Amino acid sequence: MNKKERFKRNKVLRVGIYLRLSNEDRDKINKDDNSESIKNQRNMLNQYIEKHPEFVLTKEYCDEDLSGAGTYRPEFERLIRDCENKKLDIVLCKSQSRFSRDMEIVEKYINNKFKEWNIRFIGLSDNADTDNSGNKKSRQINGLVNEWYLEDVSNNIRSAFHSKMKQGEFISPFASFGYEVSKENNNKLVVDPVAAEVVKKIYNLYLTGLGFTGIAKYLNNKKIPSPSLYKYRKGIKLNVVSNKPREEIKWTTNAVKTILTNEVYLGHLIQGKRTTVSYKNHKIKKKDKSEWIRIENTHEAIIDKEIFKKVQNNIKERTKSIKNTGIVHIFSGKVFCLQCGHYMRKKNSKEHEYLLCSKNRDGYDDCLNKISIRYDVLKKIVLDAINDKIQKFYDEKKLESLNSTKNKNIFNKKIKALEIQKIDVEKQISKTKNYLKNLYEDKVNGVITTGQFKDLVVEYNKNENGYNDQIKSINNEIAYYQMKKESSNNNKEIFSKYQKLDELNRVIVDEFIDKIYIGKLRVETNSRDIKIKWNFE
Repeated sequence: MNKKERFKRNKVLRVGIYLRLSNEDRDKINKDDNSESIKNQRNMLNQYIEKHPEFVLTKEYCDEDLSGAGTYRPEFERLIRDCENKKLDIVLCKSQSRFSRDMEIVEKYINNKFKEWNIRFIGLSDNADTDNSGNKKSRQINGLVNEWYLEDVSNNIRSAFHSKMKQGEFISPFASFGYEVSKENNNKLVVDPVAAEVVKKIYNLYLTGLGFTGIAKYLNNKKIPSPSLYKYRKGIKLNVVSNKPREEIKWTTNAVKTILTNEVYLGHLIQGKRTTVSYKNHKIKKKDKSEWIRIENTHEAIIDKEIFKKVQNNIKERTKSIKNTGIVHIFSGKVFCLQCGHYMRKKNSKEHEYLLCSKNRDGYDDCLNKISIRYDVLKKIVLDAINDKIQKFYDEKKLESLNSTKNKNIFNKKIKALEIQKIDVEKQISKTKNYLKNLYEDKVNGVITTGQFKDLVVEYNKNENGYNDQIKSINNEIAYYQMKKESSNNNKEIFSKYQKLDELNRVIVDEFIDKIYIGKLRVETNSRDIKIKWNFE
C-alpha cells in the first residue's frame, strides 16, 4: 500500500445524511414528532456509518411531508448549499429516490454538480454510488423509473380528485366564508351560522344600493371580522400573504365581490376552476369555464335563488358607486340614451345632479342628445309612472290577467321554437366535423393537395365559428324568455306589495324597471321622449 492510498484510507470523510418522508404521517401521535419511517431511515444510515471508521456524521437534513419532485424542500436546499460550500464529502440516503424522484434534479446534482464539488453520493437500498462508475447507467434507469412513478402518482391523484368533484364531493381544505367542512364528512360543506348571517347581510346591503366598496366600509366600521381573520380566530390555519398583522386584515372590495358572485351560496359546488401546469411545475393556471365541474344542490343554501339572481343582474349592469359613500345611485345601470343607446352618466354641479349621455364625453361628440336631464326631474317622472302602473294593475282581476296562462304559453312556445332551432344548428356542427374528417382522409389519400386542404380547413373554421355564434345567440334568447317567464310569476307579488309610493329607492326601481331610455330635448316645447322598459311587459 503506497503513501497516497494510506492517506486516503485514514482521511476523515464528513457525511451528511438526508432523510425524507413524502406520504402523510399516519404513525405520529403529534405532528412535531418524528415518524417511524424517519426513525428507520436514520437507524439504517447510522449503522452504515458505524461500519466505516473513516465516516463521520457531520450534519442531518430531514424533510417530512414533502414530495420528492423538484427542490422546493427547505432541508434539501440547505443540503445543496452545504455541498456547494465544501462542508461535506459524502451525501448518504436510504435510496436515490429519497434524494429526488425528479430525473432533472438527479442529473443536475448526483451525476454532475456533486462530481464538480468532489461530493460522493451513496444510496443504500438501490446501491447507488457515484464512486462506482459502473453503476451510472443503473442510477439513470432508477431516475427514469422514479420520474415515471411521480407522473403516475400525479395522474392517479388528479383522476381521483376529478372523480370526487364529479360526485359532488368538496375537495378543498378550506370552505368558503359562510360554510365549514363537516366534522363527520370532510367532503361535505355545512353552514356556519355566524358567518352565514354576514353573507346574508352583504346581499341585502347590495340590493339596497350599496356597492362593493360601500359594503366593505360598512363591515369594517361595524368591526365585523374579514373572512381570513374570522377563520384565524376559529383556529383554521390559512396561507394568507399580507404585510399586515393578521388582526389588521380588513374587508376589501374583492372579498365582497367574491361573496356576491359565488354560486356556493345557492347550495351548488363549482370546482376544477384552476390546475397546476404539471406535477413538476406547480404554477397555477386558470381553466376554461367549459371545463369547470358544476354540481347542484350538494349542501344547504344560504342565499335564496331569486335574491342571487337579482344581485347578478345588478352586477351585469353598469353600476358605479358614488365616491366616498360607496352607494350606487338608484338609476345606475338602467338609464340609456334613446338616440345612440349609450348609457347615461350621472354628474354633479353646485346646483343639482343630472344625467348626460356618456357619448358626449371628451372625444365623443357625435350624439345628438347633448342636453342633460336633471336627476330629481327623472325621479319624479319615474315615481309617477310606477304609481300609474300600480293603480292600473292593483285590481286582482287585472293581476291575474297579467299573470295569465296565455302569457306563460307564449313564452313556452318561443323557448320551444328556439330549442328546435338550436338542435338544427348542432346537427350542422356535427356534419361539419364529419366533413373535416373526410377532408383529412382525402388529403392522406392524395385526392386533394395540402394547399387545397388548408384552404378548405380555413373555410370550415369560419363555418364552425358562425355556428357557435348562432348557438350563443340562441342560448341568450332562451335565457331571456326564461327570465320573462319567471318574472311573470312574480308580477302579482310585486304589485300586491305596493299600493302607492311616496319615495323611490334602489330595490323598488330594480323590481319594476328593466331600462329607461332618455330622448333628446325638443327646445321649442321643452319636452323629450322618456321610455320605460318594465320588467313585467
